[in-house]
Amino acid sequence: MKNLVIVESPAKAKTIEKYLKRGYDVVASFGHVRDLPKSSFGVDIKNNFEPRYSTVKARRELIKNLKKKAQTCSKVFLATDPDREGEAIAWHLAHILKLDLEAENRVVFNEITADGIKSGIAGQRKINLCLVNAQQARRILDRIVGYKITPLLWRRIRRGLSAGRVQSVAVKIIVERERQIREFVSEEYWSIEAFLASKGKPFSAKLSTYQDKKLTIDSEEKANAILADLKDADFVVIEIKKGTKKRAAPFPFTTSTLQQDAYNKFSFTAKRTMKVAQELYEGVGTEEFGTQGLITYMRTDSLRVSDSAKSAASEYIINTYGKNYLGYEKKIKKAANVQDAHEAIRPTDVNILPAKIKKDLTADQHKLYKLIWERFVASRMADMILDTVTVKIKALNYGFVANGHSVKFDGFSAIYTNFEKEDADAKMLPALAENEKLDVKKIEKNQHFTQPPARFTEASLIKALEEKGIGRPSTYAPTISTIFAREYIEREGKTLKPTGLGEIVDGVLAEYFGEIVNENFTAKMESELDLIGTNDLDMVTVLQKFYDSFSVALDFAENNMDFGKITIPEEKTDEVCSECGANMIVKFGRFGKFLSCERYPDCSNKKKYVKPTGGICSKCGKRIVIKKSKTRRIYYGCEDNPKCDFMTWNQPITDPCPKCGATLFRTKGKNSKTLCMADKCDYEKSI
Repeated sequence: MKNLVIVESPAKAKTIEKYLKRGYDVVASFGHVRDLPKSSFGVDIKNNFEPRYSTVKARRELIKNLKKKAQTCSKVFLATDPDREGEAIAWHLAHILKLDLEAENRVVFNEITADGIKSGIAGQRKINLCLVNAQQARRILDRIVGYKITPLLWRRIRRGLSAGRVQSVAVKIIVERERQIREFVSEEYWSIEAFLASKGKPFSAKLSTYQDKKLTIDSEEKANAILADLKDADFVVIEIKKGTKKRAAPFPFTTSTLQQDAYNKFSFTAKRTMKVAQELYEGVGTEEFGTQGLITYMRTDSLRVSDSAKSAASEYIINTYGKNYLGYEKKIKKAANVQDAHEAIRPTDVNILPAKIKKDLTADQHKLYKLIWERFVASRMADMILDTVTVKIKALNYGFVANGHSVKFDGFSAIYTNFEKEDADAKMLPALAENEKLDVKKIEKNQHFTQPPARFTEASLIKALEEKGIGRPSTYAPTISTIFAREYIEREGKTLKPTGLGEIVDGVLAEYFGEIVNENFTAKMESELDLIGTNDLDMVTVLQKFYDSFSVALDFAENNMDFGKITIPEEKTDEVCSECGANMIVKFGRFGKFLSCERYPDCSNKKKYVKPTGGICSKCGKRIVIKKSKTRRIYYGCEDNPKCDFMTWNQPITDPCPKCGATLFRTKGKNSKTLCMADKCDYEKSI
């Protein structure tokens, strides 16, 4: 009789089966097999919040087959994902298959390799009921919030909306940033830069002080007065300060930092990053190394790395770069809410170089694997060392400063870089001497205005959620996907902007559930869920405490909320109604946005909503609009498709082609350029 191994993913099952071979039958559960019912509340609040689970409809046939296999197998191993969600799926499977909860039939695979699977099978244990309770508590909390608040939003605003512990706080953060931007009052200031030379070698310095005190120039008049003072002034070097600066090697990736870096480097959404990471974890077939998982488990907030992985990385670094490139063991400052069940995200075998398997991977898989591999190797390398120089220059009573640096030792940056753009002042400077009189080429004034805080990108939102303790590594991607799907936020370029609908929903929740849907409360609940998972808090106690305060807010909202419909602000477009010539406006319907004539109901013309780019199709003269492929990737095409077949992955930009006047496009990737796509025009320019 065979042993039955149940995992979540069919791809993972296929990889594991190759390693276990004889004596094992590996099958997939395809995720959850039981859940709270869709058609009812499913939680008995009066009976210690007892959940009433029902079989997931799409899994019924699968469950029948699992039961048959379990009856004919000598032992069942529950090998679902190694996190609390996976632990809960294992528990549900145990109930459905009537397995003994005291039996040691739970195994976890932190990496899908021969050693990882051997270690997992050897480490059989009981199902961790504390982790299961943590997952159940999270699910019940989300059901209470969603099920109780959502009907109020439907009555007050419109159908199809939802609220949630984490998603509503994410929207709130984006809305609050938008308010800060609107309320920001920009202030004018000026800078003065001197373009100088020493022995014919040019450099520049910026004005910083007057009579050794920091100088602020708040008007053009003051800037002009300073330029007049400096017209014939001598510029003399008064101090040269040399030093060194270290850039510490980065830590390996966690879920959050991987999502941030993949977004910043490749514009991958969190959802896209996690999809590709899942594929790399579950196993990819390669010509040289066979089929195996290429990275460790990708849902983690730990920076811990196994001793064997450290040794392998050290050996690779010494052999490839030399002993002087080998780093030191950095102390990890563990945050209060970090779970340490899994290692950081790393390659399962550092000797599987990205270049060796490039032909076996998709473009996305190779990009992400290379990023993870380079970050991990860099984390074991020496710090980067810079030689720095700060030069102080005097002109009358005005003080100028020039900063420069050069790389003394490249260290980890030989393989991985993730720096902010260098300070514009930090450039290579010529060899200067104290008391040296400099040649003055020109002195320029420049006008500036203080800038409002930047809108969030997906990367910076994930960073903010993590820093505030909101959500867990597994929730960032689905949270962002949900608030996009609900049309609470939208993209403007790479940034996230709240929609009118999102601001209205946030306002209603803030008015009636401000104590529940806020950063501190949500972060505190997240910490308590973690404490349930470590058996330091009781699930029912946490749920009861939450519900006591939540029910007060709920009763107040139901008794005091004005249920007259809130009108969602209309977004006027430049598109003209083909029936009457009036402008079309954006409206929200049951299936999302659509365009309606602003003279409705006198004119009932409506049409599909498309988002224009500002570009004009060079084939037919109509607008180029944003479109989405079947895999949800954004591309650009003519609004008159299918009559006009123009489409491209390149993004239209506002600048016209200098040769023919057509719309220009920007290509993606490291060697980005602008180009014209009009027939018989060959204009292109590197960026």
